[in-house]
Amino acid sequence: MAQIAIKQIKSRINCPAVQKRTLDALGLKKMNHTVVHEDNASIRGMVKAVAHLVAVTTI
Repeated sequence: MAQIAIKQIKSRINCPAVQKRTLDALGLKKMNHTVVHEDNASIRGMVKAVAHLVAVTTI
């Protein structure tokens, strides 16, 4: 299955708590941290919720 790389490009400071929990669920701990996940609907939904904080590339 295809994979996507998700990189946090903006700070989580002053974000709502639900967006902070979404970043934690994706495994993003700090700025410029990159994680790789399988490309599926649940991951895409989480990325869409924090799209203004992350950058996504396909692998």
